[in-house]
Amino acid sequence: MIQLKEANFRYKHQGYVLKDVNLEIQPGRFYGLIGGNGEGKTTLLNILSGQQFLQSGICRVFGEDPVCRSAELLEKLFILPEKLLLPDITAMEYIRIYAPYYPAFSEEILQECIRLFDIDPSSRLSRLSEGQQKKVALTLALSVHTPLLLMDEPTNGLDISSKRIFRKLLASFSGGTQTVVISTHLVSDLETLIDDVIILHNKEVLLNQSLSEISDKLYFRLIEHNEPVMFQIKTPFGVMGVGENTCGEVTPVSLELLLNVATLYPEKMKRMFKHNN
Repeated sequence: MIQLKEANFRYKHQGYVLKDVNLEIQPGRFYGLIGGNGEGKTTLLNILSGQQFLQSGICRVFGEDPVCRSAELLEKLFILPEKLLLPDITAMEYIRIYAPYYPAFSEEILQECIRLFDIDPSSRLSRLSEGQQKKVALTLALSVHTPLLLMDEPTNGLDISSKRIFRKLLASFSGGTQTVVISTHLVSDLETLIDDVIILHNKEVLLNQSLSEISDKLYFRLIEHNEPVMFQIKTPFGVMGVGENTCGEVTPVSLELLLNVATLYPEKMKRMFKHNN
């Protein structure tokens, strides 16, 4: 569905942001795109949506080069940027302007988002708070129901209750029917949603793996005193650690711990998951 081969991107007067990137994204799955600041997460989403262009290499989305921005491709994808620039119109006017461009637009999803997010359709976007604006933008992103949904920091500006509603809506209406790629630094917001993790580090895709494959190789749990692990962190409940899973333990993946251990031991991660790209 999405394929990058030997993809390179750099900004003028700067070094490479992405270098010799190889990546495949499969249809119908939820991907969490994580990495440190400046690792190219937003750039990658912009490349996939045809807003920024590779200097070299290949990018294909639904078999097309997104640089061409064909109508057939654009109606299949939607990108929600981190920073919103919304016009001075009502929430419903904003949604109705975009709806005709997306054949799979769902009135059912729209009404459920309005209900659960408690959106006043007649409210003017310019008078809404950042969190309220984000809920309107999320409503549009979910309602267009495109086969590919790209979201950059979608939970920024949302309170705890709204984050919970967002996760519920995304799981209810996107599971199995959409490919969703979510970039975020708030990794705990993703853990109940995603199927696969993509980690960008040092200009490349360090990891592209399913959660089940990660939990086969690594464990994430409270550890005993002096237990040898790859990484550990103190929490109010004890010391959480991540280590090599040599005993067939079944533990939920902690994205925070995973990101830490992957960036501390990138070469070891490549060896452990050598089939990931």
